[in-house]
Amino acid sequence: MPDMKTFLRISGLVILLFAGGFLLWIFTNLKDRNPGYKADLSILNQENHELKAGFAAIAITPEVPDRWTDANNDAEFNPKDGDTFTDLNGNGKFDPVWIAGFSNARAANGIHDDLWARTMVIDDGKTRIAIVALDAIGFMNADVVDVRNLIPASTGITYTIITSTHTHEGPDLIGLWGKTSFKSGIDAKYMQFVKNQIVKSVETAVAAMRPATLSVSEDLTGAQFLVKDTREPIIFDTGLRIIRAIDNEKGTTLGSLIAWADHPETLWSRNLLLSSDFPNYVREGVEKGVFNGDSLAKPGIGGITLYISGALGGLMTTHPSLSVKDPFTGIEYDEPSFKKAEAHGKQVALLVLNSLEKPSEVISSASISLVVRTFRMPIANKMFRLATATGVLDRGTTGWMKMRTEISVFNIGPISFATIPGEAYPEILNGPIESPEGNDFKIAPVEVPVVRDMMKGKYKFVFCLANDEIGYILPKSQWDEYEPFTYGRKDSPYGEENSLGPETASILHINLKEILGELNGNK
Repeated sequence: MPDMKTFLRISGLVILLFAGGFLLWIFTNLKDRNPGYKADLSILNQENHELKAGFAAIAITPEVPDRWTDANNDAEFNPKDGDTFTDLNGNGKFDPVWIAGFSNARAANGIHDDLWARTMVIDDGKTRIAIVALDAIGFMNADVVDVRNLIPASTGITYTIITSTHTHEGPDLIGLWGKTSFKSGIDAKYMQFVKNQIVKSVETAVAAMRPATLSVSEDLTGAQFLVKDTREPIIFDTGLRIIRAIDNEKGTTLGSLIAWADHPETLWSRNLLLSSDFPNYVREGVEKGVFNGDSLAKPGIGGITLYISGALGGLMTTHPSLSVKDPFTGIEYDEPSFKKAEAHGKQVALLVLNSLEKPSEVISSASISLVVRTFRMPIANKMFRLATATGVLDRGTTGWMKMRTEISVFNIGPISFATIPGEAYPEILNGPIESPEGNDFKIAPVEVPVVRDMMKGKYKFVFCLANDEIGYILPKSQWDEYEPFTYGRKDSPYGEENSLGPETASILHINLKEILGELNGNK
């Protein structure tokens, strides 16, 4: 009996130690990575001054050490399926680069085109804003804070905005697309490399600043044929909004910024080559010109182009069911391919270049006003809670199952900007927001007035996936997890699975309304 008692004591101790270690591990994962951090700012400036602008493009393309054979053509690396790899770096193991988007275990099999951290810095003599467009599916707020802490004070940056193009063909920087659903897909060394390259991009853009004039152009309808809305109500955010910065002394293009809303997933789920998808062809076309074969069909404007995603929730996408026509040959591409992505990008680039020929306004001097707010968002999604607790989503929390995020609004003369930390549904920006029969809360629309109606500028840019990626942001009156389903659906729609929860949009809207009121002088 003494032996049995000893065994039970030891077993109990082992269980207690294991349980304690498990709880400590969870506590560590939930710990706030940036205790007390706030990005809050309020700069209300009415004095116009000469503007300066600078641009930079720094590659963030990773190495892809090994190659692999997909035995069953499912785009998921699994040796149990007969998948094999070639150990090109000779270290005796498979070194995967997990591609974000679609499914787990999608290991890269090479590089098609470079990924970038592209930066525009704009300065009115008082306030200096850095806008970074990152070829990534998303970049979380805790990582944004890390980058801000790395940017030298000597750059004079007042506020840094890091947006993600949301390409579904780049390395995982969120954590959700690793080997399995319970293993992060982030490579720590690559993440640090990306952060360092963003800092380098900001520093380079600051060093390149020149006195500049801004030319604003818009095409609010021309690109709609390139996007499919895969969830009712059918509402788009397909306006192309463009800013071109021109060197005051040389008359040359310093760079340009394009804002448009469409998921960069034209290559779809079977592609295994790293790529920025169609934005690659948009940027190349605007900078270097659009080619018909070897012939230049439309000259580019030079400089460095940033591509920024707008409201692409809902889901705005160039779905495989949507054909894209080559603008010169007339060939229609249905199946996902680089030819389709190229045709897609050329179509957008041509629309941008045509719009730039007839600018809506030229701004020679202006003031920058800026309001930034940091706040907490509840994590209601059970899978997101689990991913946070297990460290798959490595961002920590600020209180029990709440995450820090932020929004900002700013004006540059007649141009208004709003940044949103995820994938907003277009109706939240443009309206109308509907309250369809069968919505889970049986309520009227909450997020009114819509965002662009609250923005006072003549030109209204909205950057989504800005300074965070909190998932889909959909109107509470359209939330639809339970039967009866809205719009006659047989099943619950996709967006709710990848949203923090039904209160997300309304909390975001309240905060946006308040800081837009402050920016507009209403409080």
